[in-house]
Amino acid sequence: LSVYILTGNTGITFIMPTVVVMDVSLSMTRPVSIEGSEEYQRKHLAAHGLTMLFEHMATNYKLEFTALVVFSSLWELMVPFTRDYNTLQVQKGMSYCMYRAQFIGRKTEALSNMDDYDKTCLESALVGVCNIVQQEWGGAIPCQVVLVTDGCLGIGRGSLRHSLATHSQRSESNRFPLPFPFPSKLYIMCMANLEESTDSLDCLERLIDLNNGEGQIFTIDGPLCLKNVQSMFGKLIDLAYTPFHAVLKCGHLTADVQVFPRPEPFVVDEEIDPIPKVINTEGDEVGTGITDDNEDENSANQIAGKIPNFCVLLHGSLKVEGMVAIVQLGPEWHGMLYSQADSKKKSNLMMSLFEPGPEPLPWLGKMAQLGPISDAKENPYGEDDNKSPFPLQPKNKRSYAQNVTVWIKPSGLQELNRLRKAALAFGFLDLLKGVADMLERECTLLPDTAHPDAAFQLTHAAQQLKLASTGTSEYAGYDHNITPLQTDFSGSSAERM
Repeated sequence: LSVYILTGNTGITFIMPTVVVMDVSLSMTRPVSIEGSEEYQRKHLAAHGLTMLFEHMATNYKLEFTALVVFSSLWELMVPFTRDYNTLQVQKGMSYCMYRAQFIGRKTEALSNMDDYDKTCLESALVGVCNIVQQEWGGAIPCQVVLVTDGCLGIGRGSLRHSLATHSQRSESNRFPLPFPFPSKLYIMCMANLEESTDSLDCLERLIDLNNGEGQIFTIDGPLCLKNVQSMFGKLIDLAYTPFHAVLKCGHLTADVQVFPRPEPFVVDEEIDPIPKVINTEGDEVGTGITDDNEDENSANQIAGKIPNFCVLLHGSLKVEGMVAIVQLGPEWHGMLYSQADSKKKSNLMMSLFEPGPEPLPWLGKMAQLGPISDAKENPYGEDDNKSPFPLQPKNKRSYAQNVTVWIKPSGLQELNRLRKAALAFGFLDLLKGVADMLERECTLLPDTAHPDAAFQLTHAAQQLKLASTGTSEYAGYDHNITPLQTDFSGSSAERM
């Protein structure tokens, strides 16, 4: 995980962008009677809840990226990932058909441009989320997905029931978009109470299950009204968007910081009695600093902005020197702080967390043994700063320290077949598929000067590995060997034809 601190600010923020997915199908236009007043539609309540969420994020998540997607049978990216909350942030004193001034009095710019479309297709929306997140962030950055819908599953082909019924019958090229191909949490905000959503809850819960259990469903408690919608979105904010207050210390220097979202315990994968690791809030490195009163907190922030800040000093030092600083988060849990530029004019103080343990970086050795040069009997960097004690030499020779592996020899594909047999013996079929994907990617990156046989051989090897990864093909037998593709580039084009 990574976090970042904006220069001159006291906030530490995890890089965990949010995608808000809004249902704009016809079922969201169903009327709702608001406390005896004129009727409003469910999309009005949904927009009010999102306004509440955007207001909170604009105040507490200024450094985070957020995108807005709308969907019915198709999906559309209304607002790409942005830190500019002017495109999402509420604007006062404006009224229109979606927001009546007498009960909201303010609106979100992007929400005001949403039209009504046709039937609901949740799978289409989830596919859209996969596309925009992978295009912007790849597959490694965690992302939070907030899906706002009324619980209607759609009808016929494309409905959620149909999608789930055919989930296990699909090919790899037409797979269901869950689990997302990136770390994620899926929060479903159902604009219906428990009685209305009874028939659809099983299918919605199935979405959470398919996302490896990461996420939660929220329904409205009681009748549909503004108060209960606010309560539902308030529960989401408390769960996923509550700031975490702490203190960053270095000797006698300290700085109040906030971590977004609240860090979750890290469970170390041990054979017996796994113990969750949590960020220490009472130790020497990190302490508490929680303020409950908003007005007092705003005043404290204004005062803090006028005094020297340790984060600014640390950021400037690391940026100028091109160095990193080790930070302790708890017993045997460390990370590193470093400067990274977003653009030519703006840079952030980043924090990346290591996996818990006494030696998270083998080449660095035990973290507990790090100390100042003055504690050493002799300068480990030499009198002229011409050597370094790092990296530490491992006791055992690593496999990646051997000679370069030759995958193709004149007599066959020995190393590739060794890998294939080992994967089949251990039942590690995903490894074969992963290597096949790597070979296909390598094929697309071949330079123009590469021999034409290279592309043929890479493609052939990838196809053979994919056939073996199914476990059911005739090519998945343990004794089967992959042989090089027979090609002949010695003759003329006419002779080869």
